[in-house]
Amino acid sequence: MDERDLDLYEHTDTVNELLARYGVKFGIYKNNTFKEQLFPFDAIPRVIGHDEFAELEKGLKQRVMALNLFIKDIYGEKKIIRDKVVPEEFVYAGSGYLAQCEGVMPSKGIYSHISGIDLVQEKDGSWFVLEDNLRVPSGASYPMIAREFCRRSSPQTFRQHAIEDNRDYSKLLRASMDYCNPGGHTVILTPGRYNAAYFEHSYLAEKTGAHLVNGSELIVENDHLYYMDYSGKKEQVGAVYRRISDEYLDPMNFNEESVIGIPHIYDIYRKGNVALMNAPGNGVADDKGIYYFVPKMVRYYLNEEPILQNAPTYLPYYKEDMDFVLEYFDRLVLKDVAEAGGYGVVFGNTMTKQQKEDFIELLKKEPRRFIAQEVIDFKDIDIFEKGEMVPRKADLRAFVVMAEEPMVWHSGLTRFSRNPDSFIVNSSQGGGFKDTWVLSR
Repeated sequence: MDERDLDLYEHTDTVNELLARYGVKFGIYKNNTFKEQLFPFDAIPRVIGHDEFAELEKGLKQRVMALNLFIKDIYGEKKIIRDKVVPEEFVYAGSGYLAQCEGVMPSKGIYSHISGIDLVQEKDGSWFVLEDNLRVPSGASYPMIAREFCRRSSPQTFRQHAIEDNRDYSKLLRASMDYCNPGGHTVILTPGRYNAAYFEHSYLAEKTGAHLVNGSELIVENDHLYYMDYSGKKEQVGAVYRRISDEYLDPMNFNEESVIGIPHIYDIYRKGNVALMNAPGNGVADDKGIYYFVPKMVRYYLNEEPILQNAPTYLPYYKEDMDFVLEYFDRLVLKDVAEAGGYGVVFGNTMTKQQKEDFIELLKKEPRRFIAQEVIDFKDIDIFEKGEMVPRKADLRAFVVMAEEPMVWHSGLTRFSRNPDSFIVNSSQGGGFKDTWVLSR
């Protein structure tokens, strides 16, 4: 299928008007100010063939299974550390490791119920994983609602092409909620409307039939969690799809200054009386430094060769990698492992001489803080801009939902750069998004 043959590009403005009318926005904090803005949509879809996606699906399932086993191992027996596959100090020095999670087994042994795996496609068609998002990955709601509006605007397009239906994401999510729920209602915990992804919280609550709640509506009593409805009635809660960060989840166990968490929720989680989705402590596995070791995890835990490859990555933590980074600095992209959303990313060939000297000095001082990657000249995809088709860089966030087994959503969030000279596609950096079509045959 050639995207250029589709008539959807004629409906870009219509779909964006509908997105604005329904309040489909994301929020960003900048200069201590919260600002909501639209996430610009381009109606030309990214199209992935049936066989190509089938191979991606196998690789995504394999990767998420290995990552779950890694988290279980780190907070349990620590075999991968004892066997010196991953350095001990590398794990414990990461900001995502939480000592409070030691020895805690979540419901059904699932740590990452929802995984957002960011991929890019090289010009020769090869796919590479850029990042694993296992804490609070967002973005599935945008292609879901955009597809709905595209169907309204151009129903004939969807009658003429064999496309996997992406409306089943809510079913996958609900299946995970029900599978890990030890008993009671399911809720989606939001920090409130000033969160960047608040639209998604409310949208997914509607689609899954879960209650959308904030921390003040939940209470721990007698070792169980309860939701207080508008009438004052208490209903037991068994599963919480939480959209707040670990540190704010429970002021009695994490950040004591948190006003959006639920006191003692982590205590009853440890006892197995509530499921938290995703599990606290997952950040130990989506640290950009730990990313380097994921192919090793696949071999170690599954005794298989990785189907999906990392982008060529170097850890300055290791002397040989530091030597390589210093020698080939200008051809690499450097990433701060503590940053996200496109922040903390610098390209060696764009720095001044002084900037390079300052950065290298910092790199030598804090080698654990950075990774270096070769710049993948990833595939351009067309967007419609100012009346014409123009190529832009884009990535794909694929979603894997875990229940009895990993389930890959046959769609995804394609983000693109609106800057013709930029590789950074994040919404917080001004990027836009597309629907992702997976062909059904």
